[in-house]
Amino acid sequence: MTIHRIQPNPRLSGAVTYGDLVFLSGQVPGDATDVGGQTRQVLEKIDALLAEAGSDKDHLLSATIYLKDIGNDFAAMNDVWSAWLSPGQAPSRTTLQAELARPQVLVEITIIAARR
Repeated sequence: MTIHRIQPNPRLSGAVTYGDLVFLSGQVPGDATDVGGQTRQVLEKIDALLAEAGSDKDHLLSATIYLKDIGNDFAAMNDVWSAWLSPGQAPSRTTLQAELARPQVLVEITIIAARR
């Protein structure tokens, strides 16, 4: 099987495919300032990378969600996440609090998916 790297740079690839699996790097938001807006921006990036890799949100296997402040931001992030998912297509998921790469980043999401 071939490893295919999508949107690579010297440090990481936006996504990597291997066989029927798609591995996304942690996706962070653009310029939104609240966790709901940041989550929407991250999910848009995930949609685009999954499409480029031959997958979509209905083929998610696993998600890891990192929140800067789980106590204050979990509910708002979860509302956006739940609205984004297709009914009956929720992946396995872990959500945890973490210090993220930049102070303004409130949410980062990594995904493993199957190809269509």
